[in-house]
Amino acid sequence: MTAPRTVTVPTIDRGDVTIPEPAWCVGHTDSPREYYVDLSHRGPEHLVGPAEAPLFVAMLAQNPHGSGGGQTGLLVETVHIARTMTPGELDELAAGLVESAAQLRHLARQLAALGTGGSESR
Repeated sequence: MTAPRTVTVPTIDRGDVTIPEPAWCVGHTDSPREYYVDLSHRGPEHLVGPAEAPLFVAMLAQNPHGSGGGQTGLLVETVHIARTMTPGELDELAAGLVESAAQLRHLARQLAALGTGGSESR
């Protein structure tokens, strides 16, 4: 059995704090100083959609001291798309959305397999 991972991070309101760190967290070395309730864990980024033009970025995320109760979920950010499109470009976008949906479903299954429905730090 291995000891749980911890990480010490500087906060604006509490100074340096040591908190449990899930195994999937990529670390906190480049994180800006935050308030204690805003501390979060992030997993590796996954580009979602066609390889040549991803539509989303997704990663495991947990905010252990915030209002979400420490639940682990998948943070999904859209890649900014704001332009007028031709019919061909719209067809490409629609195909990319279908591919993205399949990838997001796969990530949802991986998240469920982690058993992340509560506040655990796996």
